[in-house]
Amino acid sequence: MINFIQSKIQQSIDVKEELLKDLLLLQDIEKVSRQIIQTFRNDGKVLLCGNGGSAADAQHLAAEFSGRFNFDRAPLDAEALHVNTSYLTAVANDYSYEEVYSRLIKAKGKSGDALIGISTSGNSENIIRALREGKHRGLFTIALTGISGGKMEKEVDIIIKVPSNKTPRIQESHILIGHIICEIVENSMFNQK
Repeated sequence: MINFIQSKIQQSIDVKEELLKDLLLLQDIEKVSRQIIQTFRNDGKVLLCGNGGSAADAQHLAAEFSGRFNFDRAPLDAEALHVNTSYLTAVANDYSYEEVYSRLIKAKGKSGDALIGISTSGNSENIIRALREGKHRGLFTIALTGISGGKMEKEVDIIIKVPSNKTPRIQESHILIGHIICEIVENSMFNQK
């Protein structure tokens, strides 16, 4: 069993080493960070969505922005779109699950906001529809996916594709990337070095 555990840790390290070597991906992380800084400085908000573990990641990152990350500071306006379960289940029941996020973008999204869609496959229809609606409304759209990018690649302003096709390794890297973005944003917004 120790060998199995070591192999999973090594897989995670291998993916992160690929991230570390990919200059274009690192530049996209920087671009996303700068865009989110601009969004917050212009009194916009960051909306996030995902399914399953990616929903948990969306909620986690929204909390890092709206609560705090490394130090005490003013809150930043960020929200994971799935946190109202009454809304989520009503829209899924009355319309379809594919509409749950796009309807919230219609209600909450405004030009100048940012929308982050998280999907390991890049093919989650409800997130694709949210990203389309976001672009239609003038939101800056970002996708975090696995290596293929899926259908989301054609729907967003910037896509960050983790170089893996294994869901756990992708999700581990999504949180790493999200934390890096949060730290850049927090340091820039609140004049930390």
